[in-house]
Amino acid sequence: MDGRQTSARPAGDGSAYHLKAPTYNARLTEVGRGTPMGELLRRYWHPIGLVKDAAATPRPVKVLGEELILFRDGAGRPGLVYPRCCHRGTTLYYGKIEDRGIRCCYHGWLFDVEGRCLEQPCEPDGGRQRDRVRQPWYPVQERYGLVFAYMGPPERRPVLPRYDCLEVLEDGEFVEADDSSIGTGGVVIAACNWLQHFENVVDPYHVPILHGSFSGAQFVEQMAAMPKVKFEYGPRGVKSTQLRGLLEGGTFRRITEAVLPTLRIVPNPQVGRYGMVESIGWTLPIDDTHYRIYAAGRVREAGALGKMKSRYNGKTWDELTPEEHQRFPGDVEAQTGQGPITFHSEEHLVSSDQGVSMLRILFQKQLEVIAAGGDPVGVAFDEKDAYVKFDAGQYLE
Repeated sequence: MDGRQTSARPAGDGSAYHLKAPTYNARLTEVGRGTPMGELLRRYWHPIGLVKDAAATPRPVKVLGEELILFRDGAGRPGLVYPRCCHRGTTLYYGKIEDRGIRCCYHGWLFDVEGRCLEQPCEPDGGRQRDRVRQPWYPVQERYGLVFAYMGPPERRPVLPRYDCLEVLEDGEFVEADDSSIGTGGVVIAACNWLQHFENVVDPYHVPILHGSFSGAQFVEQMAAMPKVKFEYGPRGVKSTQLRGLLEGGTFRRITEAVLPTLRIVPNPQVGRYGMVESIGWTLPIDDTHYRIYAAGRVREAGALGKMKSRYNGKTWDELTPEEHQRFPGDVEAQTGQGPITFHSEEHLVSSDQGVSMLRILFQKQLEVIAAGGDPVGVAFDEKDAYVKFDAGQYLE
C-alpha cells in the first residue's frame, strides 16, 4: 500500500461493483525503522514491559516491528539488545545471564547491558580485539513499575518524562503497573494497527453508542448520555472536553487526552472516581498490525488496575462465547473489525470525527518536523522540562 487515498463513493446506483481498490495511509500507520511514523515514534521513550519482565531469563519482546531481547544482569541492571549475536548470529534467547551481562550459548561471548563485548572465551587472552565489536543495544530506564526503551538516534535522546498524575500521591496511594492492556476492550494483544485504537481516545461519540447500547451499560450511568464535545489542541496532543447533563441536575464534565506519541489519558469511567485522571496508558505498536497497552496508575490496593477492565454481562472479554462477542461488541471488536490496517480511502469522516481529524493533522505536522531535522512535540532534553501535567479528569458540577 502506498498510502494514496481515492474516493470510495459508489458510482451510479451505489453498487459495490464500482468500488476502487482500497488503500491505507502508510505514513501514519507503518512503524518499522525508516518509515515516517516509525522514525517519529522512535524519538520518544516507550514502555516495553513490566519491571519484573527484565529478569535472569532472557525475554523476547517485539517493539515497532523489531525483535529484541530484554534481560537483567546479576548486578540488577536491565538491558535490551538485538537478538542475533554479533559473532555468528545465533539468538541470545538461549543466552545465560551473569553478573556482568548476557553470555551467548554458542561460543560464550559475553555482552554487558550496553552491548560491549567483555569476553571471547575461545580467543587468545579472552579476545584481544573484543573492543572492536559491539552487540546492538538500546537504552532502557525503569519508572512507574515499567521498563521504558528509547529506540531512536542516540544524539537526539530525550529525558524520560515524569507525570504529575503519577507523582502526586494521596494518603495510602501507590503507583501500580499493568500489562493486561486496559482499554483495548479485553484482549491483551490486539490484532490491528495501533492507530485504530489511539484514534479511539479522541472519539467520545462512540461511547454512548458502542458502550451504552451495543455492549450494554458498561460504565457509570452518566456515560450513557450523548455528550456535548469541545476539541482542542494541547501542548502535546488533542484534548476532548465532554459535557453530559444529569437527570438529577448538574453536569458531568469529562476530559480525555491523546498525547504524543501514544499516551491515552482517559479517566476510568467504571469506578465513578472524580478529580484528576488516575492512570496513564501507553499504546505500544508491536508491529504494523498488532498493539498492546501498558498502564500505570495510582491505586490503594494491589491489583486494582486490573479490575478496571471492561465486563460484558458480568463476564470478562475472554469469558465471552463467539455469539456473545457478536451480540455485545466492544472496543476490540470495533477496532479489529476495521481490519489489520483500516482502509482510509473508504472512510467518510463527518463532524463528529473532528478529534480524529485533528489527531491525524497533528501527526502529519510532526512527520514534517522530523523530515526537516527538528524535534517533535513533547520531547524534552532537560529534567525540568520533562515534568508533564495533564488536564484530563472527570468532575460533577
